[in-house]
Amino acid sequence: MLKQRLEAVEERIDAACRRSGRKRSDITLVAVTKIFPASVLKEAYEIGLRDFGENYVQEFAGKAPELGPMPDARFHLIGHLQSNKAKLASELFQVIETVDSAKLAKRLDATGALLDVMIEVKLSPEESKAGADPEIVSSVIDAIGECRNLRLTGLMTMPPWSDDAELSRPYFRKLREIGDRVGLPQLSMGMSHDLEVAIEEGATHVRVGTALFGKRRKP
Repeated sequence: MLKQRLEAVEERIDAACRRSGRKRSDITLVAVTKIFPASVLKEAYEIGLRDFGENYVQEFAGKAPELGPMPDARFHLIGHLQSNKAKLASELFQVIETVDSAKLAKRLDATGALLDVMIEVKLSPEESKAGADPEIVSSVIDAIGECRNLRLTGLMTMPPWSDDAELSRPYFRKLREIGDRVGLPQLSMGMSHDLEVAIEEGATHVRVGTALFGKRRKP
């Protein structure tokens, strides 16, 4: 079942790339495995997935020991990170997509771990959404630039939820415009329901959970 779902997602990504004149190799598929057990991650790894997204540091800390060897797998933290969990996060993840302040960047840098990071940008008016205000993105970039252990690769955002993928387009377009302005072409945006729109607007990373694994089963 997972293999068939992956094939269907790949077909969607390929079609979006063709429409937008982009290469499939420009898109990283991040398989979102939050709430799913370690066995699901191992199955996904066995059929070729290498990038995995988790939302909760504590949850992933619980299942990471069960994963066993997964050479060349990369684990992305895609949920909000509290600065007091920076040390644990740095031990579990290779990529932190949700840096939203100079303070958090400095906390991560102080762990000594070499990390790829993205700046999460808050473009949605929803209070529940995290991220740096667009006006302070430049100052967060400067702060990360002073961190010896962090490599800034791009920007990330989460638009308001809607069944209509087209409603996500303005948020994706805005993130691309910010990325163009600050010289960060890598953009993590788009999920199961709106990945095509995200790719059309310049996404380099799409975070896909439901389309790969089905509805999440609450523990």
